[in-house]
Amino acid sequence: MAEANCFNSLYVLLMLLCCATCSYGFGTFGFSIHHRFSDPVKGIMAVDDLPDKGSFSYYSAMAHRDRVFHVHGRGRGLATESDQTPLTFEYGNDTYRLNSLGFLYYANVSLGTPALSYLVALDTGSDLFWLPCDCTSCVHGLNTTTGQVIEFNIYSPNASSTSSKVTCNSSLCESQNQCPSTTSNCPYQVRYISEGTSSTGTLVEDVLHLITNDDNSKPFNPRITFGCGRVQTGSFLDGAAPNGLFGLGVANQSVPSILASQGLIPNSFSMCFGNDGVGRISFGDQGNSGQGETPFSLRQSHPTYNVTVTKIEVGGSASDLEFTAIFDSGTSFTYLNDPAYTQISESFNNLAQEKRFTSESSQLPFDYCYVLSLNQSNFSYPVVNLTMKGGNPFYVNEPIVVVSAEDISLYCLGVVKSDDVNIIGQNFMTGYNMVFNREKNVLGWTPSNCYNESSTSIFPVSPPTNSAVPPATAVNPEARTSNSNNTPISAPTTGSHSPNLHPFTCAIMMLLVSFLAVV
Repeated sequence: MAEANCFNSLYVLLMLLCCATCSYGFGTFGFSIHHRFSDPVKGIMAVDDLPDKGSFSYYSAMAHRDRVFHVHGRGRGLATESDQTPLTFEYGNDTYRLNSLGFLYYANVSLGTPALSYLVALDTGSDLFWLPCDCTSCVHGLNTTTGQVIEFNIYSPNASSTSSKVTCNSSLCESQNQCPSTTSNCPYQVRYISEGTSSTGTLVEDVLHLITNDDNSKPFNPRITFGCGRVQTGSFLDGAAPNGLFGLGVANQSVPSILASQGLIPNSFSMCFGNDGVGRISFGDQGNSGQGETPFSLRQSHPTYNVTVTKIEVGGSASDLEFTAIFDSGTSFTYLNDPAYTQISESFNNLAQEKRFTSESSQLPFDYCYVLSLNQSNFSYPVVNLTMKGGNPFYVNEPIVVVSAEDISLYCLGVVKSDDVNIIGQNFMTGYNMVFNREKNVLGWTPSNCYNESSTSIFPVSPPTNSAVPPATAVNPEARTSNSNNTPISAPTTGSHSPNLHPFTCAIMMLLVSFLAVV
C-alpha cells in the first residue's frame, strides 16, 4: 500500500505541473466534440466505462480486443552500429500503455504543415500507418472521469500545405487492381478478422516531424506515405486506436521501412516495454553487442516478425519443442496453439502450489488459474523461460496475471489457447528493450526498465550465472514492480528527451489518473 500511495502522490504532482504549464487537450487541438453516441456528456469513450483493473471482466475485455485486433489475411536512445543517430517522434520517445484505449501502447505523432498532433497506437503486427481523415464515422475526443475533455485532431489533406495524394502508379500502392487509372488516388482498406473492424480510405503523403533520439534533438522532417482513413468501423469506434494506428511491420508501407529507404536510419527500430506501462521507441536503434538475438523466419506472403522457439522451460524443467511465433506489440497476452500450449500450461499446472480455479461461467480467457487465500500476502509460481533458435534464452518476466474480484483472488498463467498462429504478446515482452532489426534479419532483446539505457535487474528470474535455474519465483500480489532486492524501481528525472511537459504528457496523465481513480 505504501508503494501505491507514493505512486498516486507522484501523479498528483504531475497533474499539478500539467495544470501549471498547459491547458487540457493536445496543444494545437481545437476541434469541437462530435461523436456517434446520443449523450454529449458521456463522450466517445468515457474512461469510467471500463471494468475494474484486475477483474474478470478486465481480462476478458483484453482478450476480446486481442481477438479483434488481428489483420485479416496475415498471421500475426541507443547508438547504431553506423554513424547515424536514431530518430524518434518530435515530442519525445515516450510511449504509454493505455488500458482505457484498447490495452495498446500509444505515442504522440506530429504530422503536416502546420503540424498537428495525433495519439496513435503502435503495432508491430501491421504495416500501414493511418489516421482518421475528413471522416464523420470516427472518434473526435474522449471524456475522462474528472469531466475534462481530451480532443483529437482529424487529419485533412486540404489543411496541410505539404500534403499530396499518392497515385495508383506508386510502388507503395498495393491496390492497383482497384484503380480506374494510374493517376487515380490509391485506395486502401485494412480489414480485421472479426467484429467488422476496418479502416478504409486513400493513401496520402505528408511530412512526419521527428528528432534525433539524443540530447541534441535535431529535427528531421521526412515525407512519408500513410492512410487517410475516411471510414473506420468496429473497434476503432469503441476505443481501440481511436486516433490512428502506427504500423511498424515488415512491409515497404511501414514507416520504419520508409525511413530506411530514404537513408535516414538503419533498417531497424526498438520498442521498450516497461513494467509500469511506460515505454520508449527509437527508429534506427540496432541494439548492442551483448543483447540476445534470434533470426526472423520471414514468409514471402504477408511477412511478420516471426521467430523460432526451440525449447520451453517451466520450473527449471526443459522440454525440446520447436515452433514459430510472432512478436506482436498489438497483442496483450501470449497466444499458443498445440502442442506448445499444452506443454507450457500442463507443466505449469503440475508445479503450481495453489488450488486450481475452475468455473464454467468465468469470463476469464485463461484456462490455468489458481486461488489465493484472502490473507495470503505472497505466493510462488513456476518460472517460465524460452530458448530461441540460435541458443539464446528469453527469460519471461511476466508469465502470470493477478486477477481479483469481490470474493476471490487468483493468479493465472497469462497464456491463451490459440486457434491459429502463435503470438508472443506484450506480457512476455515486459521488461525488455526489443530490437526489430530488419537489416540483419534478427530480433534482439535486452533487459531494461525503459527509463535509462543501461540494463537493469528487474526480473523475477535473472539470467543465471550457471546452469542452475530457480524452479519458482515468489511475488507479492500487491507489489509486482520490484527488483531482486524487493525495493521499488524509481524513474530518474530525465530520459525521454522531452525537456518540458508537453500537452500530450498532460493528457496522458489525465487518462492515467482518471483510470486510477476508479480502480
